[in-house]
Amino acid sequence: MASKVDNVFAASRFVLPEQRELYLQMKEDEKLVPMPDLEQDELESFHYQLRDAGRENYAVTITWWKHKENNLGTTCRMWGKVEWIDTNNRRVKLLTVEDVQWIPMDAIIDVKS
Repeated sequence: MASKVDNVFAASRFVLPEQRELYLQMKEDEKLVPMPDLEQDELESFHYQLRDAGRENYAVTITWWKHKENNLGTTCRMWGKVEWIDTNNRRVKLLTVEDVQWIPMDAIIDVKS
């Protein structure tokens, strides 16, 4: 059972929607992380896996970092087929059953086959 301190909204009877929104935004801000530093060989490995997945037509899981504020952001993960690699704009088109996502190649932090 959660104590009243753990559950702020159950501890007080009336909470304004603005207060709840600020509290939830503060909790989201605690989840922000800086962009991880990657070695050159890791980046080359990611690019090779992406090219291979696009050529051989198999699905991959891509994890990338999305900027939010200052030098902090969140990590996003998506599984799908590499539909297109745009080398001019340095981005990857990832296709799933219900969504299409363009992912910047400079923000990719992990690729799993």
